[in-house]
Amino acid sequence: MEQTTLSAGGLRSPALIAGDGAVDEAVVFVHGNPGSSRDWTGLIEQIEQVEPRARCLAPDLPGFGRADKPADFDYTVAGYAKQLGLLIAAQGIKRVHLVLHDFGGPWGLRWAAGHLAQVASVTLFNIGLMPGYRWHYLARIWRTPVLGELFMASTNRPGLKLALRHGNPRGLPEAYFDEMYANYDKGTRRAILALYRNTSDLGALAEQAARILAPARLPALVVWGACDPYVPVRFAEVQREFFAVERVVRLEDSGHWPMIDNPAAVAQAVVPFLMQQLGCAVATAAAGKA
Repeated sequence: MEQTTLSAGGLRSPALIAGDGAVDEAVVFVHGNPGSSRDWTGLIEQIEQVEPRARCLAPDLPGFGRADKPADFDYTVAGYAKQLGLLIAAQGIKRVHLVLHDFGGPWGLRWAAGHLAQVASVTLFNIGLMPGYRWHYLARIWRTPVLGELFMASTNRPGLKLALRHGNPRGLPEAYFDEMYANYDKGTRRAILALYRNTSDLGALAEQAARILAPARLPALVVWGACDPYVPVRFAEVQREFFAVERVVRLEDSGHWPMIDNPAAVAQAVVPFLMQQLGCAVATAAAGKA
């Protein structure tokens, strides 16, 4: 695995890449709010140990991590889906296994609905298609003019750390939190406010995407931290209505970031699923080099 910087649509995106860059099939990891490509470091390392040739891509998307954070970016679900598509196309990836978390779900599934022929599988972390979803308490604050700005301005390091303890009984590693807070700068706070204010109804967006995605019955794995206070665990089983879900992994003492607070259990579930989905592609690539 290596760190690089990609460029698409005139914007810079630091990214983690691994595997055979000549293979046009890849696992594409999409973080959420306030995540970054680093959310996926441990899982990519586990994939590398099992199959070093498996191609992986995990970018920082605009407004998050260390990506560019311009005020005039299109901070909407459609805007992020477009940017994700530009990054995928720029890397020459023709067939995609999406691994999605948090707002990466709406972004990635919006892209998938417009590029269905390219999507091979989906792995959903505490997100999915969620008809009837209602915003959590933090989102309601961020969506409120003036109150949202005041809340962002007053969110210091101890305050953010305290907020993240809610619904995360296992806790988040100190090093992970340190990097998250270092990236939680003015540009990211502005991006969060814009994104949430531009996204009024995730439930309605889910219904739109479902009309395209559900008939395809894409292979899927669902992983959910049951203590998530933002996206209720009841939506985990709902994904069976829209995808060919092979397994729902419910982690009872994990929160919103199961890949961070319980990496061993996550790898045990996700790596075999992805290896199964990638099996033909990896074997074909190996045969081509023989």
